[in-house]
Amino acid sequence: MVHPVTTALPAQTAPSTAPRQRLARPPIVALVCSAGGLQALTSVLRPLPEAFPAAVIVLQHHSPDTPSYAAELLARHCRLPFSAARQGAALRAGTVVVVPPGKHALVTLGNRLALISADHSLPYRPSADLLLTSLALVAARRAIAVILSGRGSDGATGAVAVHDFGGTVIAADKESSAYSAMPQAAISRGGAVDHVLPVGEIAALLISLTRRTRRTSGLPG
Repeated sequence: MVHPVTTALPAQTAPSTAPRQRLARPPIVALVCSAGGLQALTSVLRPLPEAFPAAVIVLQHHSPDTPSYAAELLARHCRLPFSAARQGAALRAGTVVVVPPGKHALVTLGNRLALISADHSLPYRPSADLLLTSLALVAARRAIAVILSGRGSDGATGAVAVHDFGGTVIAADKESSAYSAMPQAAISRGGAVDHVLPVGEIAALLISLTRRTRRTSGLPG
């Protein structure tokens, strides 16, 4: 007796969750500044809502030998939760981490922070260029760099990296900056800056950009 040949049907697999996982990666906003930066940071961070859909990193130049109270001071005026950056800390939407004195901060794969000792090999501590360059490499189109008040040119090279890897660069305009050297250095770098705005208008732009970036973050990068 000849038995009919049966072919096992392939088991159905669950729909891929890859797009959902990619969407879980939030945009990352890096606010970098130096002298005069605390007031500028407050102006940018105060209007951001509790449901802000991006992770925020704050970096301000600071002597490694003295404590910084930036996180505590900013938290008094803002709705987002603040914390001092820690080695390996996850970057989560709706939270702000502040780079501590004496450390450089790098964004690593998996949306985490790495902290390394800030010795005298770099003129600016913490280094905005190091942070923004690592952010560009990891986050690409999800990266948003904001250059605020400060002396010197730190952040200009990092701004170029963010721009070249598809991210967005914002610089405070000269009139609204207590010290305009830092944002002007970025502006002078051949089209690396996408938006030049008064400090008081940056928060509204961040809200708009992060909503748009969140919707498209299923794309590579």
